[in-house]
Amino acid sequence: MDKVITIPYQPREHQLAIHEAVDTHRFSVAVCHRRFGKTVAAINHLVKAALQCGRESPRYAYIAPTYTQAKRVAWDYLLKYTEPLEHKANISELRVDFYDRRISLYGADNPDSLRGIYLDGVVLDEVGDMNPKVWNEIIRPALADRQGWAMFIGTPKGANHFKDLRDRAETEPGWALLEFRASETQIVPPEELEAARKEMGDDKFNQEFECSFHAAVEGSYYGTILNELAPERFREIVRDDLCKTYAAWDLGMGDSTAIWVAQLAGQEVRLLDYIENHGVGLDWYVRELTNRNWHKAYQLLPHDVEVRELGTGKSRLEVLRDAGLDCTVVPRLAVDDGIQAVRRMLPRCWFNMPQVKQGLDCLRNYRREYDEKRAVFYDKPLHDWSSHGSDSFRYLACGMDTNTTWGKPLTVTTKWIV
Repeated sequence: MDKVITIPYQPREHQLAIHEAVDTHRFSVAVCHRRFGKTVAAINHLVKAALQCGRESPRYAYIAPTYTQAKRVAWDYLLKYTEPLEHKANISELRVDFYDRRISLYGADNPDSLRGIYLDGVVLDEVGDMNPKVWNEIIRPALADRQGWAMFIGTPKGANHFKDLRDRAETEPGWALLEFRASETQIVPPEELEAARKEMGDDKFNQEFECSFHAAVEGSYYGTILNELAPERFREIVRDDLCKTYAAWDLGMGDSTAIWVAQLAGQEVRLLDYIENHGVGLDWYVRELTNRNWHKAYQLLPHDVEVRELGTGKSRLEVLRDAGLDCTVVPRLAVDDGIQAVRRMLPRCWFNMPQVKQGLDCLRNYRREYDEKRAVFYDKPLHDWSSHGSDSFRYLACGMDTNTTWGKPLTVTTKWIV
């Protein structure tokens, strides 16, 4: 007689809709209001899928934006719902094993921990807070050989890549889209929703409870300005080599390097290209600029480019100039001053889509650091995947004078009047 195992989980009507969507579609997106119970549904679907998987040694994963969030939000649920399965829990690795199956919790803030694994199914929770490369370059290939499934769940935080996934799921075959607004699910009592609206204001309430993507990311430096730009500012733009061209760098040491390429046409700043990579030398970026025919642009570089490396005795500025680039070191300014320069420049900007989509996502998600314990924002930027593209954009704004269109440092000769 088969053994009957009862999992202490009874899905609500709307949670059941999520389970049915994942069962019938390889990729699904669930946009959920706060307090919906999306994490509980996600963990239970991972348990169900692991039990029903007929492949050898199934592997499933739940991924949160950070490792700390994964542990705080999902670990207790994973322990609870796998306890009847005689699980073996490994708290140091945030994984549970049962019947030669494994469910692991990961943080997207450590992408290297996700490389080299295979997955039969994965849940990406609050994917809008993750670097888009985590899905595109790491998780998607991990699903390939087992033809695993993926579910993206979250609450809107502006028009970021979660919004792109939502739009993709709405139209693309093989994808499912589910949206759960608090006014429709009736999980949260109406009087509580009304009280929340009064406290939060309409924009924040609509984002958190009514699944609106129109509000900017909370704490975002540039989100509101970008949202106010007309839709025609985001379209395909043809380069004009008669215009002065700039390439602004943020140089990473053991981190990502990002380059924005812009052309100045009158008062218009046309953002035409964006380059970002990590783990490669300066020669790769020089070659990439050359291949895209941006090597003749004025290269705007941060002040730390002048630091000499111990191994070669040469600075990165000298290396780039030896490669034939026309380099200018941007004057060192306080971060706050640079942010203000970007805010002044953004109303003049036009974005070449989809070529600069990755960089635009960085700008939308660049935000102040948040103290979860004290529930306050610090007056400094959060350093995450969006920092590199936003820092190079800041150097662009500081280094490119949109009023006088200079390209090279000004040489001034002075003398005393005798």
